Amino acid sequence: MNADLKPYAEYKESGLPWLGQVPEHWQIKRAKSVFQCIDQRSQTGNEELLTVSSVRGIVPRKTANVTMFKAESYLGYKLCWPGDLVINSLWAWAGGLGVSSHHGIISSAYGVYRIRPDAPMLPAFIHEVVRSLSFKWELLVRSKGVWISRLQLTDISFLDAPIHIPPLVEQAAIVRFLDWANVRLERTIRAKRKVIALLNEQKQAIIHRAVTRGLDPSVPLKPSGISWLGDTPQHWEVRRLGHAIRLQTGYPFSSAGFIQDQRGARLLRGINVTPAGLRWNSVVHWQRKPNDGLDEFELQIGDIVLGMDRPVIGSGVRASAVQEADTPSLLLQRVARLRPTEKLDARFLLLLLRGRLFAGYIAPIFTGISVPHLSPEQIKEFRVPLPPLSEQQAIITQLEAETSGLDNAISRLAACRAWVEFKSHMGYGNRMGQRNWGIG
Repeated sequence: MNADLKPYAEYKESGLPWLGQVPEHWQIKRAKSVFQCIDQRSQTGNEELLTVSSVRGIVPRKTANVTMFKAESYLGYKLCWPGDLVINSLWAWAGGLGVSSHHGIISSAYGVYRIRPDAPMLPAFIHEVVRSLSFKWELLVRSKGVWISRLQLTDISFLDAPIHIPPLVEQAAIVRFLDWANVRLERTIRAKRKVIALLNEQKQAIIHRAVTRGLDPSVPLKPSGISWLGDTPQHWEVRRLGHAIRLQTGYPFSSAGFIQDQRGARLLRGINVTPAGLRWNSVVHWQRKPNDGLDEFELQIGDIVLGMDRPVIGSGVRASAVQEADTPSLLLQRVARLRPTEKLDARFLLLLLRGRLFAGYIAPIFTGISVPHLSPEQIKEFRVPLPPLSEQQAIITQLEAETSGLDNAISRLAACRAWVEFKSHMGYGNRMGQRNWGIG
């Protein structure tokens, strides 16, 4: 199908920085000539409750992972019908919009726009345009506010936005092409996910055998008495983790004192700890003062931190090593710092904690109903193998050599998958109207 795409005979400048050139016969009009604003309200509140997903568009709320509380009544909520464009006015710039395929109710803070009877526009084409990467620029500059999280797109601002209008037959052809392309992309994404999963399983198997059996396959073994360990070398100890670490839980900083700028020290919260490492994309800071008594909560390079709330995500334990880039930072409550003693190498400890079998071992001891969590006492009671320190270090060196090729392969596949997912999410819509998008 790609081979059939040919450029149009003539192009013109659209005058829009996000669009560039368009075919000569395409029109550029304001959205108000295409849409009319709709504000019809539910008389019962019993219609299907819908929500806006940045990935999936307009979907039934029951099918989405929404953490906000539900209202006691939805009487007076806005109604929308299939073919209506729904925009979350506070998150339009972040993809919070799309054309609905459902009849239902949405928040009264959302905007609902219906294609005018005399406007030559297909709902499916509108959906691709407004969710494209290029049109995001238009939504961002038209959303107003002081903070990025509080930018709002008003009805007037949206209806004044320019939009390109190909003939209906070309709109339909573009939508068909995007559907075809996205099917191929999704197939590629699934294939790469499967390969990545298999490579990760292979890596996990190599690591598990090394940290529970050692490097010498001929060494005599003994029963460990621990289900996830099985047999271990006779000269290894199996001890409580508390014997080999100094455990510190975080300080209960008051959220009222959080600051959003860079003036203070970063606070390591549970949301910053992932099975893949520390993530600082959501950061709060705390203003240090002389003699504030917080020195013991300072993180050091080589510390292992463990999220105590929801300790397992997927099949991985939320445990990470503190790197140089993660300091300086302070430990917030519900995160545990595991600082190994001279008996234990921090890298060996991290390999143990991140094992899938270890995640299965600790899962039954979680407490809490809505939010499973671990206590400091439970962490200290973890039973772990303790080879001699020199053997731990030899295992680490050998594993780094054995798994480096797997890591490189996984990284390349993940980067390729991310690119393909990005193109799929954008539906290729960011290139609509460009010279190499001829369908005529």
